[in-house]
Amino acid sequence: MFITYILQSEKNGSYYIGSTQDLEERIKKHNTGQSKYTKKLKPWILVYTEKYGTLSEARRREMYLKSLKSKVAIEKLLINGPIV
Repeated sequence: MFITYILQSEKNGSYYIGSTQDLEERIKKHNTGQSKYTKKLKPWILVYTEKYGTLSEARRREMYLKSLKSKVAIEKLLINGPIV
């Protein structure tokens, strides 16, 4: 199982979108500064997940969500469920 996830920075409220097979380990890396793009805004909390059967499906969804480039779109997803 592969997961597309959204984290929120407790420092400034910004969002990070990613995908992984090991969500617990990935969040740990974000919160210990081992991820280049998230280390300055830690700590991070998990706010959303979607499960997929393959890594390519999870990455495709990650890229789509990142392409929205909108905090409003992410917040609608968090409130209303998946954007199709």
